[in-house]
Amino acid sequence: MANSEDFVRHACELLAPAGRVTTRRMFGGHGVYIDGVFAALIDDDELYLKVDDATRAAFEREGSTPFTYGKEGQMMTMAYYHAPEDAMDAPHLMLPWARLALAAAVRAQAKKSPTKTKTAAKKKSSRPLAKKRKP
Repeated sequence: MANSEDFVRHACELLAPAGRVTTRRMFGGHGVYIDGVFAALIDDDELYLKVDDATRAAFEREGSTPFTYGKEGQMMTMAYYHAPEDAMDAPHLMLPWARLALAAAVRAQAKKSPTKTKTAAKKKSSRPLAKKRKP
C-alpha cells in the first residue's frame, strides 16, 4: 500500500524539531532523512525510527515493534521500530524519539564509512623537494 501524502507531511512535521527533514520514495515507501542522515522510514502510513543496541530497549519499553517485510517466503526484520503512539500526536513528543533515531543512524553510518588509515607522514608529497643552497 502506498503512503498518503498527508501522512508523509505529518511525519515530516513531527520530526522537524530534530533537524532538516527530507523524504525520498523507495521500495514502495519513503525513506526519511534528518540533516541528510537516513533515520526513519514510512511504510503503509506508519512511521518507523532507526534503532540500534543502545536505543532498542527504550522503544521496546514503549511497546514499539520492529519493521518487518516478506522476502522470498521469509520474514525479514530491519533495525527500525514503530514510533511510539503517544509521540505521533505532537512534535515536542516526537523530539526525544527522533533524537534517539538520529543518534542510532549516525552510529550506523559511522560504522559503514571507510576510515582513513594514511597518516601525514606516509603520504607522498606532490611537490618536488627543494635543494639546499650553498651560502
